[in-house]
This record gives sequence, structure tokens and C-alpha cells, in this order.
Amino acid sequence: MRKKWKWILTCTLTLVVAVIGFAGWKMYQTYHQLDQMSKPKEESRFGQFEQKPEYQPLEWTGSERVNVLLLGGDERGLKEGEIARSDSIMVASFDPSTKKVHLFSVLRDTYVDIPDHRKGRINTAITLGGPDLAMKTVGNLLGLNIQYYAYVDFQGFIKLVDAIGGIDFYVEKDMKYSSAADDHQYDIDLKKGQQHLNGEQALQYVRFRHDAMSDFTRTERQRNFLKAVADKLKSGWNIIRLPDILSKMTPYVETNMSADDMIRLATLGYKSHQAGSAQIPPMELVAEESVGGSSVIGIKDTDALKGYVQATLAQDSATSSPSPSPSSTSKAEAAAPLNP
Repeated sequence: MRKKWKWILTCTLTLVVAVIGFAGWKMYQTYHQLDQMSKPKEESRFGQFEQKPEYQPLEWTGSERVNVLLLGGDERGLKEGEIARSDSIMVASFDPSTKKVHLFSVLRDTYVDIPDHRKGRINTAITLGGPDLAMKTVGNLLGLNIQYYAYVDFQGFIKLVDAIGGIDFYVEKDMKYSSAADDHQYDIDLKKGQQHLNGEQALQYVRFRHDAMSDFTRTERQRNFLKAVADKLKSGWNIIRLPDILSKMTPYVETNMSADDMIRLATLGYKSHQAGSAQIPPMELVAEESVGGSSVIGIKDTDALKGYVQATLAQDSATSSPSPSPSSTSKAEAAAPLNP
């Protein structure tokens, strides 16, 4: 009997050691892949830009709100040294104390002040000063300190969705668009209904803007799809496969986060829930303008916009509270000190 229990104990200990060893190896692989996403200046696509002290974000200590600028770029047809305008611009805002995450999508044609440059479309900031200037420009617009950025091109998005096995998603309408300008490489052809989208199809969905509301509805689609991706990444199997998933994306991703930063942020994100999302600027504050004969998106009241951001951050969609209205945000609220 004693020999039997000794055998069982030995097997159990061996299994525990094997599991710990496997987990440790996976953690090492994950850390290594994350570390590859923060590229040295000589390997960075943004290496030509000077890092100005006035653009540098405040360090995140882990206890205060942290904001991450998510940038998507279309790098097709670029010459060496050229930087793509931001095709999509989002800000993910995490509150460690309440475990709430809010997602803002910024309309790329929003006409704003770009530090040390003239006013311009917000999606050009990255071409003028790289991600640091983009963080500063978007942060000034929203009234938030943006500590981090993550940049990914179209191929990186495709690789991510394919690596997690695609996404089951409801496509709300038929979507069709064709262009010979890029040899039909990124034509769009999706049917309405519940579908399993692979990487190519997912890119078609988040890029489609050929309807009456153009970028206004596209940014909403992007926020909804990003939430679906985040939910699937939290699944047990994809957590185990995380090193594999990251290895597919690494060549197409760039960030100023260290591996330790990303692990801290990922841990916070896993414990948090999405409390809301919003378009910037909201429709009530959009002013149609024309610059040099081209249409841009103006902002009626920049203080009211910052107040709207703060009102959104105070919400939690789980409580079914009404959406904040910029028109009901007083000047005093808009001018009040903002959360960092």
C-alpha cells in the first residue's frame, strides 16, 4: 500500500513540475515576443524622427489611468523612409481602480492643432513627427495624457485575426467595393449576416466606409470588432497560444511599451471590462469645414469635447446609464481638471 501511494505521489509531483515547466517556458516565449515589438531606433520605421522631450509621455506608475493610442496604417506602395498616414486612430483608456476600459475612435479627417506645425488632419501627425507627435496631438484633443502607442499595419491585423482562428461576427449589411488602383488587392465583398471572418475578411469589414455615413459608421464598426477580438484573446486556448499569436504579428507591430509594460497592461486588461466606447468628435460637435478645397471635420467647441470625454469615462455601459451629451456638458465641467 505504501509503495502504491509513493508511486501516486511521484507521478503527481512529476506532473506538477511538468506543468510549471511548461508554464514557465510559455511565459519566457511570450516575454521574448513582446520584447521584439519595441524596436530600436535603427530598426524602427519611425527612426528618422527626433525624440523631443516636450512630446515624451509621462511614465505610468501602475495606479493611475493609463491611455494607449492604437494606430493602424496602410503601408502599401510606400517608398523607403515614407510614413503612412494613420488609417485608423483609437485610444484605449484603462482605469486600474475601477477596472473599466473605454475605447475612443478618432475620425481621421478631424482638423486639429498639431504641435510645432500648422493645423491639419489628425491622421497626418504621425507623418510629421512619428508616434510621439501623434500621441501629443491626440492627447491634446481629448484632454488625456497618452502614455503608450501601438502601431500595426494591415498585414499585422490580418495575421492577428488568422492566428486566433478568425472571428464569429454579424455583418450588418452587404459590403462591396472594388478598386483597380491597388490591383484589387483590398477589394471588399461581404454579405449581410452572421459569419466566420478570417483575417482578409475582417480587414474588409473594418475598412469599409462606402456608405452614407462614411467614416462615422466605420469607426463604430472598428470599435465593435476590436471588442470581439479582445474577447476571443481572453479565451483559455488563445492565452496558451499567445506566444504563437504574437510571433505572427511581431514584424508588423511597433510600440513604445516594454515587455514588462505590456504584461502589466495585459494583466489589467484581463481583469477589466469594457465600460463604453465613443466616437471623437461626437456628431453634436462636428463642424463641416473646407480647407484648400477639401472637406475636413472641424470641432465646434474643443472644451465641450474634453468634457464629453470625461463624461464618457465616468460611465459604465453595464449600468445602462444614458450616453453623455456634449450639449449638456457645461463650460465649467469642460474646463475642470481632467483625469490624467
